Amino acid sequence: MPRRRWAKLVVFPLCLSPACWLAWRAWNSNLTPNPIEYITHFTGDWTIRMIVATLAVTPLRRILHLPGLIRFRRMIGLFAFFYGCLHFATWFGLDKFFDMHEILGDFVKRRFIIAGLVAFLGMLPLAITSTAGWVRRMGGRRWQALHRLIYLSAASAVVHYYWLVKSDIRLPALYGSLVGLLLLYRLVWWLWNRRAAPAVP
Repeated sequence: MPRRRWAKLVVFPLCLSPACWLAWRAWNSNLTPNPIEYITHFTGDWTIRMIVATLAVTPLRRILHLPGLIRFRRMIGLFAFFYGCLHFATWFGLDKFFDMHEILGDFVKRRFIIAGLVAFLGMLPLAITSTAGWVRRMGGRRWQALHRLIYLSAASAVVHYYWLVKSDIRLPALYGSLVGLLLLYRLVWWLWNRRAAPAVP
């Protein structure tokens, strides 16, 4: 079996392990006295972590001179969407029980809900167009432009978390710092390459 397939067989269960851990705790009725709140925070945390990991792939492959890391970016990005779906479904189904009146009321009264929805909807077209077939249909340039929505999702997810918490902002601040550093790296890289590119007569 090729080495890259072995590597994916390691990364895939690592990305899936938080969901398995959550399922194990649910099976053993060990989801704290407030299980819905626990599931909501757990899936939300792992959504942001996977988004950060997705953004970190490109800088790491350049800094560590490991171009092969790029093959994991799509998988990690899809897991970010997977945990985002679990997070959204927990709020929509378990917390609000599909009550559209209460859901719409949340959008009016709680601004962090709007930020979370922006983050989730930003990931939706990225998940849909993640296949090689979509790259061919759209063309590399347009596909890359669309997938810059990951920056919007990352920023909105951090804002969602920051607005959600009442006092302890350590985790939102940590995720915000990581996202900020990764976006700053990409900006510096883009400016450096633009400066180094030869002038076209």
